[in-house]
Amino acid sequence: MDFSEFDYVIVGAGSAGCVLANRLSACGKFSVLLLESGGSDARFWIKVPLGYAINVSNAAVNWGYLTSPDPGLNERSFPWPRGRVIGGSSSINAMAYVRGLARDFDDWVAAGASGWNWDTVRAAYERMETISEITPQGRKMRGDGPVWVTDLSDQMSPFSANFLNAAKDGGYPVVPDINAPDVDGIGYYRSTVRNGLRWSSADAFLRPAQRRSNLYVLRNAEVERLMSEDAAVTGLVFHHRDKRHEVKARKEVILCAGAINSPKIMQLSGFGPADILRQNGIAVVRDLPEVGRGLQDHLAVSYQFHTNDRTLNNALGRTYGKFGAGLRYLLTRKGPLAVPVNQVGGFVRSSPHHDAPDVQLYFNPISYRVSESGATVVDKASGYQISAQPCRPTSTGNVEIISSNPQDAPRIMPNSLHSQSDRDTALAASRVLQKFARTASLRAVTTEAKAPNLMAMDDAALLDDFHNRASTVYHPTCTCRMGKTDQDSVLDARLRVHGVSGLRIADASSFPNITSGNTNAPTMMLAMRAADLILEDA
Repeated sequence: MDFSEFDYVIVGAGSAGCVLANRLSACGKFSVLLLESGGSDARFWIKVPLGYAINVSNAAVNWGYLTSPDPGLNERSFPWPRGRVIGGSSSINAMAYVRGLARDFDDWVAAGASGWNWDTVRAAYERMETISEITPQGRKMRGDGPVWVTDLSDQMSPFSANFLNAAKDGGYPVVPDINAPDVDGIGYYRSTVRNGLRWSSADAFLRPAQRRSNLYVLRNAEVERLMSEDAAVTGLVFHHRDKRHEVKARKEVILCAGAINSPKIMQLSGFGPADILRQNGIAVVRDLPEVGRGLQDHLAVSYQFHTNDRTLNNALGRTYGKFGAGLRYLLTRKGPLAVPVNQVGGFVRSSPHHDAPDVQLYFNPISYRVSESGATVVDKASGYQISAQPCRPTSTGNVEIISSNPQDAPRIMPNSLHSQSDRDTALAASRVLQKFARTASLRAVTTEAKAPNLMAMDDAALLDDFHNRASTVYHPTCTCRMGKTDQDSVLDARLRVHGVSGLRIADASSFPNITSGNTNAPTMMLAMRAADLILEDA
């Protein structure tokens, strides 16, 4: 295969890259090369919805990044799994499909991303979605897009109804769809699952496009750096099967490598903060001080309880239960393995004085621990977990290369809970969990709290526990964000790098600010809009 020249070269076959590969090759006018560092997603535990617990710690399908010790989290370091496989993080995530709140995107516009307001992005969501929902008249389909968003409430653990009852007890609305524009309440999560199988961005977008002769997908391709002339990107250098290749992009290179790898590639190529580049012996092509800066992520704290009612532990915590669940899945594609772990949740206000929800909740009908090796070990006794994350953190961190060697992982500094407002919201989120745990519906089915005991904590203990135990939920964003100038951002509103031609970035790093919920759906939506902009400019 001649890799020397294509119209578009896309880096990363993840949530965004698969969308762009489909959209840019669809008209047949352009040749497209899609480079993916990882291998095939044809793996059993990728396709099985409950396989998330295995994928997230599987070095064969993720980059295995580790953060620097985080002062805001008592100097703890965290694994930050990022998909290194066809489908990217959409192949290893928990499959929760969450659009985000309408105000998230109006805030994007305020940050300088004109054309990304709620009405515009909602139209992009609607184009890409097929909604499979349960109604009083039975299961109904809405929309005809490639992304399947499935209501699995009919297959969820009966125990999950207790979470909805607890919401009613606590005065929180129970809503039919947590993707409604102004949602404020609790409901069943909808998932990127189709017919009992994970439905990743690769399934939705890449598979239908791969039969096109103008699209070439190359797995196990390691990008070394971008090539440029006078701040114009002309192509890139990559390695495949121990050979070094240079590929020219007649129109554009599009980075879809994610919030860690897109800024890493930029910095390795001479685009980034001049001081960081010089420290690592890299010639400065263009001083872009915000490349790798502005990192935002969601943190969540979780508490577990034992219960006198049946939960998923009864099936998945014992050998015979696992066998039965596995057999049922193989025969019917239903049962515990067919439903992602996050079953109930949504967005709530931690105080009635807030003008919008500020906390996202996750309720899971299972209890477990994580071993030192990173494996999930399900409790034998019945249990459940309740979790809360502040929606819109204001603290920002950095991603920086540590050498000029592309094989070296970058330094990831989350800088969690740096702002007082983030610490205040962390405490408020923990209080919301206490409120739920005290409801009559949950007290009726709870026998005892697993350590640490949420119910025994005052405010000081709650905040201390957040510092000690809160962890990432794997939503890194904003490290190459859209904005107004190269002093406050990396990209303009059309996802073009400030002062650089021939290069765009279209992935979660492009977010001007983190959305209120899970980031996979907004990343695919951003790529849909990115394709529109690229094709308009072409």
